[in-house]
Amino acid sequence: MIRILIVDDRAVVRNELRHVLDLTGVVLVAGEAQDGWDALRQAAALRPDVVLMDLEMPGLDGFEATRQMKAQGLAQAVIVFTVYGDASHRQRAQEAGADAFIVKGTDLPTLLGVLERYASPHNGDPALS
Repeated sequence: MIRILIVDDRAVVRNELRHVLDLTGVVLVAGEAQDGWDALRQAAALRPDVVLMDLEMPGLDGFEATRQMKAQGLAQAVIVFTVYGDASHRQRAQEAGADAFIVKGTDLPTLLGVLERYASPHNGDPALS
């Protein structure tokens, strides 16, 4: 099972992701966080395999939360999961240390493939997906 932490300021997004991912039998949603500060606390407590990180959130945004999470080694991988698919957001996410970048609305098989690839520290690719 891949243990993940879902980070998004919108409860409906977190709930929908949890529901869909729980049905796969491959992913265990270990926790949810509503902002970057909450994400850092949750990741420190849960030590998830993968963090699905939204970027635009009030308080500590996903860019800085990713930077801090990677610096502290709080998860094997941080995968950005956002509606903003433009080059600027991708570049900033990469500079923050994100392991991969997925645009919300990506189909479930693709999302699962990325989660599986980055759940193991030996299978990741430093280039953003």
